[in-house]
Amino acid sequence: MDVVDLRNFYGQALGTVARRFVGRGIRSRWADTRGLRTLGIGYATPYLGLFREEAERCLAFMPAAQGVVKWPTARPALTALVDADELPLPDAAVDRVLLVHALEMSQDAGALLREVWRVLAAGGRIRVIVPNRRGVWARRDTTPFGHGRPYSRAQITQLLRETWFTPTGWGEALYVPPISRRWFLRSAVAWERAGATISAPFAGVHIVEATKQVYRAIPARRERQRLVPALEPALAPSP
Repeated sequence: MDVVDLRNFYGQALGTVARRFVGRGIRSRWADTRGLRTLGIGYATPYLGLFREEAERCLAFMPAAQGVVKWPTARPALTALVDADELPLPDAAVDRVLLVHALEMSQDAGALLREVWRVLAAGGRIRVIVPNRRGVWARRDTTPFGHGRPYSRAQITQLLRETWFTPTGWGEALYVPPISRRWFLRSAVAWERAGATISAPFAGVHIVEATKQVYRAIPARRERQRLVPALEPALAPSP
């Protein structure tokens, strides 16, 4: 999906419901970002507004294949069109990274996360929002969460560990089915409460928090063997 499709989705009633419940899950662990440098990758602008007023700075990077829109609309732009595999930031430049509509859309999710690791400061944290493979939202292509590659909990855990992150917190959101009828969306709060209470496995998205492994494991290399040239026999004169 391009940036126009994403913007149109969040302008609809179903998109408003998704932004409210996913934003609540994001905010639950990042309650205070004062003095922190926050970066959103993908289409994270519907959720970056939670931190824009209190964070030391707040930026939004949108992948070139997706496109870019101005954000915020009535203030100087904080968005940039970037190559997701080569972020235009120095090492250890940000404290918090939020990935929304990014990982499942990426052609190389491992390369994207390694680049995030590079720009994240020591002790920094990331929050990854990815579609749940077992959820209903991943089966409906009428929403952005039905595009790209959905993940199971084991798959996203393995990917994060392979890219030098340690998962530290889990959450789910969007237990309500992706039905855009306004009369149905009135019951969205009840769906979310019921799903969270019974820990239902069919939530629409995973909300994963992870920290940067500063001292990551380095693969051991086998010591190169020294090659000894074969000795050729030489004739010695007899006494």
